Amino acid sequence: MNRERCTSLRSAHPTISPTQRSESMATIVFYEKPGCANNARQKSLLLEAGHELIVRNLLETRWTADELRAFFGERPVSEWFNRAAPWVKSGEIVPEALDERTALVLMLEDPLLIRRPLLQVGDRREAGFDAERIHGWIGLAPAAAEVSNLEQCRRTEHCPTPAREDTA
Repeated sequence: MNRERCTSLRSAHPTISPTQRSESMATIVFYEKPGCANNARQKSLLLEAGHELIVRNLLETRWTADELRAFFGERPVSEWFNRAAPWVKSGEIVPEALDERTALVLMLEDPLLIRRPLLQVGDRREAGFDAERIHGWIGLAPAAAEVSNLEQCRRTEHCPTPAREDTA
């Protein structure tokens, strides 16, 4: 996604003007699954806090194992996975039973398995949207403390997989 779309996302939040931004606000590379309602709420919270977003499609990014691994830090392999992914929900993939190498191979084959969003500010990378952790890192608007779990999908059925754009 380009900066033009980010500007339109920011304009949806008229309470934050560029002059209200503090020097400590961050430019965040935000990897999302397009159409994900939770990712939309997460972006909204970040914008309300005055951050700038560079939004990218998680599913279309051509990851290497090393690039993807950098987002997970010291977290156990089981915390790298999107618990709403069809293969995880069905029990066909059990994250707790996987080693690091196998987990990365599976995620490179099917990016829906990757815990979302992936966030990058400078050299630091994070996976998932733990509001307390994010607030301690880059800051969130006070209203974020009142928000329920922003990682757990509220849908009862699987989201349709977005159509992949033809890059040719």
